[in-house]
Amino acid sequence: QVQLVESGGGLVQAGDSLRLSCAISAGDISLYTVAWFRQAPGKEFEFVAAIRWSDGVANYEDSVKGRFTISKDNARNTALLQMDGLQPDDTAVYSCAAQFRPFGGPIFPTQNYEYRYWGQGTQVTVSS
Repeated sequence: QVQLVESGGGLVQAGDSLRLSCAISAGDISLYTVAWFRQAPGKEFEFVAAIRWSDGVANYEDSVKGRFTISKDNARNTALLQMDGLQPDDTAVYSCAAQFRPFGGPIFPTQNYEYRYWGQGTQVTVSS
């Protein structure tokens, strides 16, 4: 059973930073790809970033490149999302997700249905 628990959301002003954490309980986390998605009110799930745990290679959605950084803390089995330069359009519920991908591969899954395990989400609100 894989469990994910997010934390770190909150209310910030435009231009501020936040760091989200996703604590992961999994058998062998090195066999997983972990991603962050977000969903704003009335909108569909949007891929934000993903990281392949085995080698730390990451992939980003275009609108967050250069502002958001996904990373991993191997000692604590925690995925991190550092968000800088936040804008009101970044307001959403942010959720982390994990998918068992023992063979990795160069293509990162970016659709929410490609991930089996999900956390409960954490709210990020950016005021203008």
